[in-house]
Amino acid sequence: MTKGQWEAPSVLLAVDLVILTLRHARLHVLLIERGVEPFKGALALPGGFLRDQDEAIEAAARRELSEEAGLVDVHLEMIGVYGKPDRDPRGRVVSVAYLAIAPRLPEPVAGTDAAGACWTPVEQILSAGMEVAFDHRQILVDGVERARAKLEHTTLATAFCGETFTISELQQVYEAVWGVQLDPRNFYRKVQSARGFIVTAGPMRRTENGRPARLFKAGPVQVLYPPMVRTV
Repeated sequence: MTKGQWEAPSVLLAVDLVILTLRHARLHVLLIERGVEPFKGALALPGGFLRDQDEAIEAAARRELSEEAGLVDVHLEMIGVYGKPDRDPRGRVVSVAYLAIAPRLPEPVAGTDAAGACWTPVEQILSAGMEVAFDHRQILVDGVERARAKLEHTTLATAFCGETFTISELQQVYEAVWGVQLDPRNFYRKVQSARGFIVTAGPMRRTENGRPARLFKAGPVQVLYPPMVRTV
């Protein structure tokens, strides 16, 4: 290169996806089994490279979501950008990570370069030290923290319940996502103090212990005030 000339560095742009849902009252993340090198056979977050220069980054994320997991029409929001020089053995790869949180997501169907796809309990990865490819553990940590914060400040938790639900069922959502046990009385007080969070709905329902429980449904607001702040 002669003096005064400049060449663009060789950098590849990719997307990674943290897809979270509740299954059997536990927070799960979608993982794929890589069918190609590097890390062939290892578990990883769904993702891949942009197809060409004309493909928008979020469009690439949605394409990968459909191709590798068979999921469409899921709300995505950006978690962050990950670009450590050694994060990918193939070269300099910068990844834009996205988060999706949705209730009752179907069984995934692997595609393209994924050998398999499965829902995996988040605690199994973060607490038990389960290995995942690339820097996907850090991306997952960041995605889970974003999800936990959303439950503090938005009414997202009601989306994981049925059309009507009890306070106890709503508490189970918070416990699954936050990974903590909550005091029922304190939780009830916080829910009731968040204006417009939930409203009463229909007759009482008998619980498993035979006691009647009042039913609620999602209220008119989307942002909680005061927020449901975690105390742990």
